Amino acid sequence: MRAGSIQAGRHAHNLGLALVLLSLSTLVQAAGQQDTAALQAHAEQFLKIQTGGQPGKVSIQVKQPRVDLPACSALDAFQPVGGRRIGRITVGVRCLAPSAWTVYLSAQVSVVGSYAVTLQSLPANHILTPADFTLREGDLGSLPTDVVTNMDEMLGYRTVSGLAAGAPLRSVLLRPPLVVQQGQTTRVVLNGPGFSVQSEGQALANASRGDRVRVKTRSGQVISGIAQDGQQVLVTF
Repeated sequence: MRAGSIQAGRHAHNLGLALVLLSLSTLVQAAGQQDTAALQAHAEQFLKIQTGGQPGKVSIQVKQPRVDLPACSALDAFQPVGGRRIGRITVGVRCLAPSAWTVYLSAQVSVVGSYAVTLQSLPANHILTPADFTLREGDLGSLPTDVVTNMDEMLGYRTVSGLAAGAPLRSVLLRPPLVVQQGQTTRVVLNGPGFSVQSEGQALANASRGDRVRVKTRSGQVISGIAQDGQQVLVTF
């Protein structure tokens, strides 16, 4: 019995020693690995800064990655070029020191705010007035990135094509107000190296600010320039 007890005691001692060694090995291994919760927190903080100017209530959820990476002392978060800023997005975190690696995390950025919708069907080339649209509340992350959130900025804009009633108003479907109108007298400003000359002409088409438009001068010459505010066309030589 005594020998059996001694043997059992040795077995228990060896088992305990093995568990201690295993724990120490795990701690040493963990000490050299990057904490994925820190990656998640770093990405969340980055997205909070990025969405600081968003109109509405912002909520951010970043999925904790399942990766084994070397420990990092200098993390840098970023968003891939051309990626969305709200909705289902991807955010990258890279290590700058002591080693170099990059990992990508999935995130959901929800922004509950107001956006413009049409009150009735609108034809093409319709000039927007306050009676044409209203604000609706919703998750902006689930809508196109160019959805209009400030109605005042769109007053006077023209529709590119017909819009259905209740449709979200998108900037890609709108054109800026006309600054040059076909048939009207237009001031032509000709700029070149060392000179600037002004004259008058007749616009041959409608144009919004920044559009290229043709103008017929008093001498009958047709020239092309860039439409500016105040029924003006800028021609640069």
